[in-house]
Amino acid sequence: MSYRDKLQYLLVKKLQVTNEHAKKIIIANIVLVNAENVNDNILIKETDRVELNAEIIQEGKKLIFVALYKPRGVECTLNTNIPDNLMGFIPFNQKLFPVGRLDKESEGLLILTNDGYLFNKTINPKNKIEKEYIVAVNKPITIDFIDKMSSGIEILGRTTLPCFTEKIDDFTFKIILVQGINRQIRRMCYKLDYMVSDLKRVRIGAVNLNELMPGQSRLIEKFELM
Repeated sequence: MSYRDKLQYLLVKKLQVTNEHAKKIIIANIVLVNAENVNDNILIKETDRVELNAEIIQEGKKLIFVALYKPRGVECTLNTNIPDNLMGFIPFNQKLFPVGRLDKESEGLLILTNDGYLFNKTINPKNKIEKEYIVAVNKPITIDFIDKMSSGIEILGRTTLPCFTEKIDDFTFKIILVQGINRQIRRMCYKLDYMVSDLKRVRIGAVNLNELMPGQSRLIEKFELM
């Protein structure tokens, strides 16, 4: 089921009845959504508990949101068939998935959840969710480098969106992106003849890495992600 569906569709799917029959059930005012009677074809979220005649049609899903410090050298996957995967860092017996990616050589903030709606929202570039990184490179950073990183660089056949880039010291800079092109920062630096030696994501939206150490995680609230 998607993040939201109409009640009628849910009844048709779960009870294997016709649309007409599902309409009659709804009108009869015998369906409970979160313990309240409904007689309208309302939108049902995956977190809603739906009952009919004391039978559970949909158990309300408990949404979980986790901020994880992904260590360097760990693959951004929960597939246990792939070595160095994330499973050893998930302290919950829940089926979660990472929102976005960090390549194996990179470290820092990764959000894991079982909320498909948040996943789609966060990775959609139209929503312009900021991702902030601290990046170290192999040679001194120039004004020209900062200007070009900020204004956009052509990689993989397209020009990156303008972004905030700020020099921290001779070999380190901060960059804030709203895109998610594969290995974007590394590719941008390479086009300017720089090599990334260290890359850490410290923020996604309003969620910061804060005091987390590599391999550590903490539960976060959904409002922190909006």
